[in-house]
Amino acid sequence: QVQLVESGGGLVQPGGSLRLSCAASGVAFSFDAMGWYRQTPGKEREWAALITSGGTINYANAVKGRFTLAGDNGKNTVNLQMNSLKPEDTAVYYCMMAAHGSMYWGKGTLVTVSS
Repeated sequence: QVQLVESGGGLVQPGGSLRLSCAASGVAFSFDAMGWYRQTPGKEREWAALITSGGTINYANAVKGRFTLAGDNGKNTVNLQMNSLKPEDTAVYYCMMAAHGSMYWGKGTLVTVSS
């Protein structure tokens, strides 16, 4: 059974940094795409940063220039370095892995940006 385990959320002041990590277990294949989505109460889950198996990385406009995604296709891991955090980045961040036509999700980790 595929499991995605996230770590690294927490409370940070505006302008601060956090690093999220995600590792997949129970996987016998490499990802087609992997990355992070985020969701705030009352809103739909939105993608923030994704990497493909070919190494292409895409960022949502809201995080471009502040977040940096790195991934290892062979190990099925991704890390998201988040800098210059803003209060509007406050959300539950979910790790997602797409492989063999399926999407797998982590349980989510809360990031709170507040003074």
